[in-house]
Amino acid sequence: MAVNKNALIRYKTIDKCLQNQFRQWTLNDLIEAVSDALYEYEGKDVDVSKRTVQLDLQMMRSDKLGYNAPIVVYDRKFYKYEDAEYSITNSPISNQDLSKLSEAVSFLKQFQGFSHFSELGSMVQKLEDHVYTQKTHEKSLIDFEKNDNLKGIEFLDQLYQFILKKEAIEITYQSFKARKESTFVFHGYLLKEFRNRWFLIGKRQKNEGIMNLALDRIITIRKSDNPYILDSNFDIETFYKNAIGVSVSPTLEPENVLLYVNHKQAPYVLTKPFHHSQKEVSRDHFGVTISLDVQLNFELEKEILGLGEGIKVIAPERLKRNIKERLYDAVDTYETEINEKSLRTISKRLEHKGFGILNHVFTKRDIRKLKTRFDTYFKNHNEQTFGMREVLLKMPELKEILFNKNFKKLIKSIDKNAFLTKAIYFDKSPKDNWYVTWHQDVPINVLEKIETDGFSAWTNKKGVISVRPTQEISKNTFSMRIHLDDTTIKNGALKVIPGSHNKHLQPEEIKLISENSIPFVSEIAAGGVQLLKPLLLHASSETTVQKRRRVLHLEFSSIELPNGLSYAEREDLFVNLQ
Repeated sequence: MAVNKNALIRYKTIDKCLQNQFRQWTLNDLIEAVSDALYEYEGKDVDVSKRTVQLDLQMMRSDKLGYNAPIVVYDRKFYKYEDAEYSITNSPISNQDLSKLSEAVSFLKQFQGFSHFSELGSMVQKLEDHVYTQKTHEKSLIDFEKNDNLKGIEFLDQLYQFILKKEAIEITYQSFKARKESTFVFHGYLLKEFRNRWFLIGKRQKNEGIMNLALDRIITIRKSDNPYILDSNFDIETFYKNAIGVSVSPTLEPENVLLYVNHKQAPYVLTKPFHHSQKEVSRDHFGVTISLDVQLNFELEKEILGLGEGIKVIAPERLKRNIKERLYDAVDTYETEINEKSLRTISKRLEHKGFGILNHVFTKRDIRKLKTRFDTYFKNHNEQTFGMREVLLKMPELKEILFNKNFKKLIKSIDKNAFLTKAIYFDKSPKDNWYVTWHQDVPINVLEKIETDGFSAWTNKKGVISVRPTQEISKNTFSMRIHLDDTTIKNGALKVIPGSHNKHLQPEEIKLISENSIPFVSEIAAGGVQLLKPLLLHASSETTVQKRRRVLHLEFSSIELPNGLSYAEREDLFVNLQ
């Protein structure tokens, strides 16, 4: 039976109403909903009679269209589906429709060889598979890529209608980098799918460039009253011609990219090219060299990284450097895993030997960030670069880099009640080639800082009565030295004497021990840390190479003041790590 477009709109509208079990639907309610839907589609008022909707309900109940809708009337005036899960969209296709659909599929398949119909290929396969499934009641033979949990997919139809009708859109959006959402007007030109993820392509203002918005980062959309801005220069056919994916810069020229793919991965790349410009340049017994003429963007790097060790960038140098750096960072994330055994070992070593070294606590990326932050600070402030006290008061932005998962695990494994009491930055450069002789860092426990002549930066140690014995303070105190550069004996690595932290030594004892002991040289890679107990004998040497040694020195304690307040509660400098 032939069904016109208006009838299908009416059936679909009634179906949508009756699926809403939270409202009671009278015949007049259904007539009003159908009238609104027809107005939305036709753009003009369409007269819908009571008789028309009654016949529609009868048609939906019948088997003429294969619906057999379980529509019931209750309280003599309200309509609903007896089966709350029912919808006409879930109805099976009739045998007659299946036969016609089979003929349509067979017809469409004849055009798959023509270039104008090349895009019909996947659609024909989907139809053919659906017909086979409905006819035989067997499981599907084709499984197309899909992601049912993809966020933002519910906006797809609305956005399509906005683009079709050339209407501006008010979008509330939050990118992965943004701290909070923002609302703005957007003018959409295209919906684009890449790797099973959808993007809205358009622009925000007339004088701005084309940009893309990921649907999974859209929060809300609605029609904007602003006039629609059409960009006549936007050409779908040419806009993505020189790029892989959706990240396109209209002003960026494509570059010649040379890639070497080993023999194991080569068949996959040759049978499914990265880009339409891909060409085979040469091949040998070990692999094949291909060329691409594309813009350098995030998606290109992602495709290359996806083949891991099976591919190598030959040119351009900038792309080669980026891929190399990202691979190093990837390995670094595995290298910086700290297991419980390592934590137990370093905690015991710190207690018995007075020091411990743990490499790969911070990633190389974290270290690069820290160096950049320090360089920027000293560039913008008139301070000496060889050292800085109260670092976290002056540069609180360092906390988000320093206090990572590894950092907190390490501190809590040593003393779960520890809090940060001091932060100092040292920069031992060849220009400022200072060093320290053998000595102990004697912990002092005082209630306040006393400014005394000759002690402008330090508390006067002489004559100050400690509220706790030195040994008790030493037991509940330790320091961590975070190395921002590779540290070796040549650039002044710290020398320590294991076990010397158990006693407060006199000067003659320090001289005797240091002259008759073989010290341990603390060579540490950038991103590694050294833990030290107070009183540990240590010294450093002059630098013999033109290499800097930058260190961030942090001190921790878990000692409470007599009145029950911790230092963390008395001083802004102290940072509670719990």
